[in-house]
Amino acid sequence: MSNKTNKKELFAKLPSVDEVLGDERIVEICENLPRSIVVESVRGSIDKFRKKIVSLKDEEVASFSLSEEDIILDSIITSKKSYELSLKNVINATGIVVHTNLGRSLLSEKIKDELWGAASRYSNLEYDIEEGKRGSRYTHLTDMIKRITGAEDVLVVNNNAAAVLLILSTMAKGGEAIVSRGELVEVGGAFRIPSIMALSGADLVEVGSTNKTHYSDYEDAITENTKVLMKVHTSNYRIVGFSESVSLEEMRSLGDLYAIPVVEDLGSGVLIDLSKYGMAYEPTVFDSIEKGVDIVSFSGDKMLGGPQAGIIVGKKKFIEKMKKNQLTRALRVDKMTIAALEATLRFYLDEEKAIKEIPTLRMLTYTKEEINKKVDNLYKVIMQKSGGNLDAEISIEDCKGQVGGGSMPTEELESKAVVIKPHNISVSKLEEKLRLGNSHIIARVYDEKYVLDVRTIFEEQYENIANELKTALSKN
Repeated sequence: MSNKTNKKELFAKLPSVDEVLGDERIVEICENLPRSIVVESVRGSIDKFRKKIVSLKDEEVASFSLSEEDIILDSIITSKKSYELSLKNVINATGIVVHTNLGRSLLSEKIKDELWGAASRYSNLEYDIEEGKRGSRYTHLTDMIKRITGAEDVLVVNNNAAAVLLILSTMAKGGEAIVSRGELVEVGGAFRIPSIMALSGADLVEVGSTNKTHYSDYEDAITENTKVLMKVHTSNYRIVGFSESVSLEEMRSLGDLYAIPVVEDLGSGVLIDLSKYGMAYEPTVFDSIEKGVDIVSFSGDKMLGGPQAGIIVGKKKFIEKMKKNQLTRALRVDKMTIAALEATLRFYLDEEKAIKEIPTLRMLTYTKEEINKKVDNLYKVIMQKSGGNLDAEISIEDCKGQVGGGSMPTEELESKAVVIKPHNISVSKLEEKLRLGNSHIIARVYDEKYVLDVRTIFEEQYENIANELKTALSKN
């Protein structure tokens, strides 16, 4: 009976919505946030505490404390969380440079003013200033991309899957597109080349086997309905060992022999030969154009290091037809993408500048000395901030990162990491604390170690990491 009475007393302590809204701290937060959000949060907090009281066991009632202060503080926290953007900054400590789940490529700090200018002011998006009449949004990128790739013409859509869809819808709809079985890739999120081809209205003709496709396989499959010979660069996996594929030069000669255009989906879209920087060779867009491919498509937000986009380059006669395809309007890019892509591509006019200023390229091409310096600095900041008072073993170890984003799957990036082995909590609990903390640190966990790969961590994030570790692992 007494417990029931005590529960009644707890319920009686629950303030009304108006009482909470009258607190000066709640009044102050209403000045910065929509009142509807705050009222909803207050109601939610009161209801949350009401449900807590209901769920209390008899033996828990006497020790349960409740005050109006608890509800006010909970309401403030809930209000702020409700108004926050869902898309948050995180610290990528995984060592995966083009991390699809964490936003892929990062835009250069150097272009932020131009990007904000395009977003916050009117622009000549579809206006020809010189002629004083309506223009085309696609002309803003044409000259720059033609200069970098050597292509005759350019069209940019909102991603590379869209680019492949538009190409095939324009060039092969109602006909056949011949592709090697070993190149029928899944590009992520269960989106597959065969499915995209079917959606375009083109009939897929598979040739060869998974590991071997010969020139004769393509030639034997050609019919009067063949519209394109298609090559898909397997950027997200590799077939090694007993394998063979048909080169671009052979594809070009076959296309010339039968007057059939050759199309290549490069996927990642490398514009610089990265083998000069110690990485494996990856075909560049320029290579494909130089070898006579009629149409090439690639992503803007992977190895290129720009915003999400699907870039189509190649022969003008084919791209002109794509521009007239009704799909083009549905797949078009906005002013933000155009501004970000043009500003990023401008760095490629000077290779040295591109490597330095485009974050993706910078992280991929760090020297061993630069990686060593980064890990030493992170370790020092962690130890200085904590005063050596962390309840964990902290060390520096070698590790291996990845390019990511479905690019260069066999390429391992030699790196260094600050490695943490907590003493009194599990590694999984530490990972959860740091992931849910203010800085949202995303790292790797293996062999009962928490691993912070410095390749993808920025210097200005070191103090945030150190402070989060101090909170999570302090001995006191």
